[in-house]
Amino acid sequence: MPKFAVVVFPGTNCDFETLEAIRKAGGKAERVWHESGLKDFDGVVLPGGFSYADYLRAGAIAARAGIMEEVREFARDGRPVLGICNGFQVLTEAGLLPGALRPNKNPRFLCRWVHLRVEDVETPFTALYEPGEVIRMPIAHAEGNYYTDDPSKVRVVFRYSDGEGNVTDGANPNGSLMNIAAIANGRGNVLGTMPHPERASDKFLGSEDGLRLFRGMVEWAKR
Repeated sequence: MPKFAVVVFPGTNCDFETLEAIRKAGGKAERVWHESGLKDFDGVVLPGGFSYADYLRAGAIAARAGIMEEVREFARDGRPVLGICNGFQVLTEAGLLPGALRPNKNPRFLCRWVHLRVEDVETPFTALYEPGEVIRMPIAHAEGNYYTDDPSKVRVVFRYSDGEGNVTDGANPNGSLMNIAAIANGRGNVLGTMPHPERASDKFLGSEDGLRLFRGMVEWAKR
């Protein structure tokens, strides 16, 4: 059974939900303090929260933590690396994913459910979705406005859409370029998502659409 590290920085607050989602998806998971190491793990997840209180910029300080060099090794080795919300911000700040997450176009904290259109099912995380499928997950961020100078080099995985899968300005909650909600690296083993799949991993939470992301990650790590 594959084992995943859920990295905890000062200010992380979604670690326990992420642990539960990974375990429900059939994997093992363990919280790992950022000053520890990643030996004997098959994959790593950087969960949501407000690492270092988003001081300077969201994810800027966490991206420079010593453990991030091991995360880079995971990425280079082709092992799964997942960044959720603040974890996505950390991955861009660390240079593991292109672009940046800027303050929301309407400068306030957003916490609500959104629809997403699945754009890429050729990653370990999205193999259990259908191309063009519309799913539901919640967002909770103040700096989720994705931007890059070169959109042609971005591998888009999820886009904000309406319930019918239409990618419109009205369905874009934060001003993200091209309604981008989640991206992957070229190999597909590093994924950053602003919506929270761990908060959509049980029917009692309002959606199980996020659980398939973790199941895909676990199944891929088994192989």
